[in-house]
Amino acid sequence: MGAALCLLSAACFGAMAVFGKLAYDAGVSPTALLLVRFGLAAVLLGLVLLVRPGLRRVTPGPGDAGGGRPATRRGRIAAVALGLGAVGYATQASLYFAALELMDASLLALILYTYPVLVTVAAVLLGRDRLTRRRGAALVAASGGTLLVLLGAGGAGFHPLGALLAFAAAVTYTVYILVSDTVVHRLAPVALSALVMTGAAGTLGGRALLTGGVDLSFGWRGWFWLAAIAVVSTVVAMLAFFAGLKRTGPSTAAILSTFEPVVTAALATLTLGETLTPAQLAGGALVLVSVAVLQLRSGRAPDREQAPGRPEPARDTEPAPATR
Repeated sequence: MGAALCLLSAACFGAMAVFGKLAYDAGVSPTALLLVRFGLAAVLLGLVLLVRPGLRRVTPGPGDAGGGRPATRRGRIAAVALGLGAVGYATQASLYFAALELMDASLLALILYTYPVLVTVAAVLLGRDRLTRRRGAALVAASGGTLLVLLGAGGAGFHPLGALLAFAAAVTYTVYILVSDTVVHRLAPVALSALVMTGAAGTLGGRALLTGGVDLSFGWRGWFWLAAIAVVSTVVAMLAFFAGLKRTGPSTAAILSTFEPVVTAALATLTLGETLTPAQLAGGALVLVSVAVLQLRSGRAPDREQAPGRPEPARDTEPAPATR
């Protein structure tokens, strides 16, 4: 059941790029797409928390055994979560959907999915992890795969600026994950996601007011695809991921998440007529294999080799993202 939930989550996330393309075809602007997505998702997640108040509670960590946190500390944690959405996730999503305007959904998914490797590199540079031989080999494979994806772009779907925006989205998402790693164990997952969505909706709403508003006059087809993005590729995807993560553990959940760009490429081929060159397919396979290798346990020791002088973390792999 846990594996099925993780695969369901990956499929829902993987469909988002295709839903976005169909929304653009229905006359939806990127600004409207982002604002409606985050606003509707924040409302739905808020309703989930109202119906299931138990989802607001977080399991106490080793440092919380002595009781609840002071109100000021809880306020700071909530402020950081709102900031993650207002700055980090709003920026990442804006770059992602700007790239989607310029390039194929399948190629965008492959470039974006370099972020797990970027997280590993950043964690090593920040002293949170050590660069083992297994990680080094995975990084070389991922770098080669990314190069193949870019050099093998022979179709009309490739756009240099789009590729740059997609990679910028991956870099921004890397920073978002590293910062969220400082609060992800201090807030319940659904509450954290609701705060992130609220912060992103606030930023995008303010930007819309400053730039003259948002055109919401598109027809029912546009609203249908926006609802699909908000409900299927945001709320259902996140809740399924958290439920699967609870049952399988972070290593298995991370490996199963590599199904996401596969779903994007398959749906884009079936619905949008997009194709990938053989070199791009090989490069994408290398990237996905490298992500899986980075998350696999060695079988004899914990997967996460801690840096010298650092206490043992509460989990055994790289931080799982709270949202996408």
